Parts: sequence; structure tokens; C-alpha cells
Amino acid sequence: MRHSMKSSPIEVALIGYGYAGRTIHMPLLCATPGLRLSVVASRQPDKVRADLPDASVVDDPLAALARPEVDLVVIASPNDSHAPLAEAALRAGKHVVVDKPFTVTLGQARHLAALAERQRRVLSVFQNRRWDSDFLALRAIVSEGKLGEIVHVESRFDRFRPLVRERWREQDVPGGGLWYDLGPHLVDQALQLFGLPERIGGLFGRMREGAQTPDWCQIQLDYGRPQMTLHASTLVGGGMPRFAVHGRGGSWVKYGLDVQESQLLAGMRPGDPGWGSDPLAGTFYPGDGSRCDEAVPVGDYAAYYAGVEAAIHSRGNNPVTPAQAVAVMAVIETATAAAEQGRMLPLPLTDAERENWNAGS
Repeated sequence: MRHSMKSSPIEVALIGYGYAGRTIHMPLLCATPGLRLSVVASRQPDKVRADLPDASVVDDPLAALARPEVDLVVIASPNDSHAPLAEAALRAGKHVVVDKPFTVTLGQARHLAALAERQRRVLSVFQNRRWDSDFLALRAIVSEGKLGEIVHVESRFDRFRPLVRERWREQDVPGGGLWYDLGPHLVDQALQLFGLPERIGGLFGRMREGAQTPDWCQIQLDYGRPQMTLHASTLVGGGMPRFAVHGRGGSWVKYGLDVQESQLLAGMRPGDPGWGSDPLAGTFYPGDGSRCDEAVPVGDYAAYYAGVEAAIHSRGNNPVTPAQAVAVMAVIETATAAAEQGRMLPLPLTDAERENWNAGS
């Protein structure tokens, strides 16, 4: 792949300065050596200038990604704009990071993956929750075989938001709804743990008064062994494990969410004292009635953009490849179809897509 020949820093254009752009991407980009956030596309210029006085602000995303000095375009705009903006950036010769979900259809995902290969550009998807503290702990548990053969895993992202809000994420629009919001995280983590499932099942519901789109979902990933259940809801006030993992040698349970997003929202930055440090331990239950609490690793969202910077300079691998992003979208789309048809469905990936996924996983 022909990467950017410019020396550091890599000039970055951020498209979108809503919650994801301002709270998550902006501080992580600013904290990454070798990256310089120099252009922001937003219709809230005063907000951007208050945070980034040295950055240029434009209201047209296409104008931002067309800037000749820009090397990397980060897309944190509404979900249905991801595919057209990523395509425009790739055709302009830019490297691209897309916030999850990658696209709203599997067809769009395949198109972008092929285009990035033709353009010889780095195309990556922001799957920051690979660097959650609890997920780092779980990956180590699986790889080390601490639980023996794993037979069932439950992975949940739950919130308590009983009132439907006036925002695009909760409207009946392409890419709206809970499955497109939290599903990409759940699915990507599952694929990183166990690979591509054999079959997929899905159930979706609208549980809140006035809900325009599903706000509850339960997805089954059939690997034979293990079986994996993904769950998300807007009406869980607490008390359910984030992960519950069961094997022939015992179980591991972890409560609570990774703290990095809440730390960013509170104004903390990577490197600050306590950054990424989860106060809740994971608990082993060996099956003999005993339990053992063990601290989980420190979370590290900054590792994602450090990986992107290294990939652009050909010093490392793309942290989240287009092939991996295509596989996630295949699961997202298939779960919806499975729910509509009321049956388990196979994953619709070609042999070449499966080989590409295996090569980059």
C-alpha cells in the first residue's frame, strides 16, 4: 500500500462536532503524537473555536475533506452520511477513519472496502471498545484458557433512558436505533473473541412509549460451542453483568462499564492520573463455591489512533481493517433479517471475504 509520504504530523480533518466528535474523537486525536487536528467541519463554529482555537472551521464537510493539506479524515457525523462522506474522502486521496457503524448496509461496506484497496488508502473503523478494560481482561481469559472450553457468553450494553429523545439516533431513519448504536460494539467484540459465527438469530422490540425504532434487542451468535448472546436495552437501571462467561472450568463475571467515555465527558484525558482505571474487579467462580476477584487491565482508547498513525506511516497494521468492518456489517444486517424471518440465518460472506477477515483478525 502506498501511504502518505508527508512527515509528521499527519493533518486531520474531523467531520462532525456533536457528542461523538467533540467528546470522544477530538480529545483522543489531540492526545495522539503525530496527529494534528487542523480542520473541523461543523455548523457550531463557536463551540469548535472555544475548544480548538487554532483549528480551521468550515460548515461544508466536502470542503474540509478536499483541503490539500489534510491527510486523514475522521467521520463522526450521523450514521447515514458515513458511506457517502467516506467515499468522497477516499476519492480525494485521503486516509479515512469512520465512527461506528461503518455504514448502514452491507453493500455500502463492501463498496468502501474495495474502493480503499483501489485507492491504496488506510480505511479504518473506530471500534474503541476493543480497548475497554473489561474486554482486555476477557480477551486474556479466553486466550489463556482460564475457564477451559467456553460454552456460553453473555455480552450486554444496557442503559436506563425511559424517555424517547428528539434526536436522529432514536428516529426511524437509516442507521437509527439501538442496534446500529450499540450493536457494532457488541458484534465487533464477539468477532474478535471467537471469529465468524455459523448462524445468527435476532429479536427486536420497542419497549418505551413513543419509540420510533427498536430500543431492545437480543442477538444469538451460533458457534456450536460457544453460544454467544448479545443484548442491549434502554430500560435496564442496573444490576446486570456487562459480561458473563461460562466454561467447563468455571465462570467469569464483570459488572459495570469501562470508565473512559465517562472520563472524557468529565474532561479527563489519556495520561491523566487514574485514566482508564476500572474500579470494579472481574470475578472468577471456579465452581467449588469459592470466588476470586481480580483487577482488570487499564483501558486504552488512545491505542486506536496510535495504531492509525502507525498504519499511515507503514510502521504498523491498521487496527480495524475494512475486512473486519465488512464482517461486522454482515452480522448487523443478518440479525435484522433473521428477526424479520423468525429463523436463524447463515452469515452471508463470500469465501474471499472470509479469507480477508482471517488475514486481518
